[in-house]
Amino acid sequence: MTETPASPTALSRDIHFHEFVLLCACLMAMNALSIDPMLPALPAIGRDLAIPHPNDRQFIISVYFMGLGIGSLLFGVLSDRYGRKKVLGIAMALFILSSIACAGAQSFAMMLIGRASAGFFAGASRVITVGIVRDRFRGDAMARVMSLIFAVFMLIPVLAPSFGQAVLWFAPWRWIFWVLVILATMILGWMLLRLPETLLPENRIRITVGGIMEAVGTVVRTRSSIGYMLASGVVMSGLIGFILSVQQIFYDVFDARAFFPLGFAMIAGCMGIGSLINSRLVSRFGARRMSQTALIAFILIAAVHLTVILTGMETLVTFMVLQAFTMLTVAFTASNFSSISMEPFHRGAGVASSFQAFLTTAVSASLGSLVGRAFDGTTLPFTVGLLVFGSGSLLIVAWAERGKLFTRPHLDALREPEVDFH
Repeated sequence: MTETPASPTALSRDIHFHEFVLLCACLMAMNALSIDPMLPALPAIGRDLAIPHPNDRQFIISVYFMGLGIGSLLFGVLSDRYGRKKVLGIAMALFILSSIACAGAQSFAMMLIGRASAGFFAGASRVITVGIVRDRFRGDAMARVMSLIFAVFMLIPVLAPSFGQAVLWFAPWRWIFWVLVILATMILGWMLLRLPETLLPENRIRITVGGIMEAVGTVVRTRSSIGYMLASGVVMSGLIGFILSVQQIFYDVFDARAFFPLGFAMIAGCMGIGSLINSRLVSRFGARRMSQTALIAFILIAAVHLTVILTGMETLVTFMVLQAFTMLTVAFTASNFSSISMEPFHRGAGVASSFQAFLTTAVSASLGSLVGRAFDGTTLPFTVGLLVFGSGSLLIVAWAERGKLFTRPHLDALREPEVDFH
């Protein structure tokens, strides 16, 4: 597998670039497959498992994110030592077993344990995939590849609620988990058969507490890395708040239960469109310019949405249109922020990716859960959260860039930090 950071066309004789992108997208989509199909089923799960309060059903989603954050901290580190493919394969197998446990859950407590475990092991598919991409690409080239992956990946959340609703038409909600098990098994087999090991032997590192702490310390001391990781976590809190609240918004606020799968698909589809556009433009304008412009647009859209709500003009149409534009801007921040924060790291990319995933997930899950729990039968708490998160993220980006926005870094700025991982 050869590194072609500027114009990737083929990664090796075994796997072509387009198959590589598709496989990475499917690996990252494990999380969307574990979340979005559940949304239409939450009322049915709540009834069968005797969940007393409607807002408590959100824990089925939020504990998954909590497990995801903790797992993200571990698996990238292990992949830096033992290789990407081996660690990812084991974690995916354990994810499948956890999903089987969810399918057979007979109580709310059993469901939460299964979901937290599934999120923990799914953390591997997220961080190791980023590490795999970083093994081969860097800078704006990595941003382009990540954007292509996100563009394909976003097909999953677009279709997932419709898939979940379709399962409910023909079978109990437990079959959503069984289908997830089947799909995850197919992706695992594809990965084992087709993906070569991307971590070069000379880039493997020994796992020591001192080495890991030194690597994490390097991330924290690298202003652009820690800044963009924090900014990503804060702005992605809006996406988590959306996922936690959207089912109740469609069902309870707008009484649009039947329209929910299509409405969700239309909104989420804009993230896929945004990722595709970003993949075309990022090499020309740079990840920083693209993401910072999108972040400002995110804030302005949230301000407009808040004005619409406060003036009593909120309807299902205004909500969908404004959220579609919001998701469009999120697409430009997600992959670019991730690529910028990973720029300085080649050796130890798994450690950096693990810390990035842990930090962004911990921040976004915590803040996003606050938005979900604040649901009061209106879209006001959610929209206020978007405005606060966007503004906070912009302030962090300004700090990371020392107040100099819309610039492209000199190549010297991409030189890797001197880190003794041993």
